[in-house]
Amino acid sequence: MTADDVVVLVLAAGRSRRFGRDKRTARLADGRPLLAATRESVSRTYPLQRLILREGEGPASLGLSPSVPYWRVPSSIREGLGTSLGHAVRTACLDPELAHCRALAIWLGDMPWIAPATSEALLTQARDDTILRPTHDGQPGHPVLFGRTFWPELSNLTGDQGAHELLVRHRERCHHLPVDDPGVLRDVDRPQDLDRSSLRP
Repeated sequence: MTADDVVVLVLAAGRSRRFGRDKRTARLADGRPLLAATRESVSRTYPLQRLILREGEGPASLGLSPSVPYWRVPSSIREGLGTSLGHAVRTACLDPELAHCRALAIWLGDMPWIAPATSEALLTQARDDTILRPTHDGQPGHPVLFGRTFWPELSNLTGDQGAHELLVRHRERCHHLPVDDPGVLRDVDRPQDLDRSSLRP
């Protein structure tokens, strides 16, 4: 696939409860806001992306350019990663600008350390009818790329477990790509995680 065949959903509608405050604008050790840094990582490989935010929010309120494409998760929808993801994929299925896309990538908004080489390797291996996930030292990581075949099932997700159930159900169609990149396992749950040097897979 080419980069234009994939849309990246950057999930940033969570409540940061373990972090203790809104982590999306918290500063990394290099001074960049977390969500902005994640978007930089995405943009190095994937030009087509949608930022998933809470109702009432926009990119500017998080220190991003107002031109960043985004969708909101309505407050009437019960909280949970799976619920937010399901709503986002339903929106993607109905978006005429994405009708040509053959895959979507699920990228968590607190994962800014994924290497460009990993993104490019995933892109070259992506297929319409497969699920592709990077692994590091045998551990599955992110982002996860879902071929268009799986979008209808993704759109029906609810709850807090994300796409885990779908990955189990289609384990024979889920391909793992080993990468030498600990960034696929590293997210930010607590303030000390903002310093990359302190993180461990």
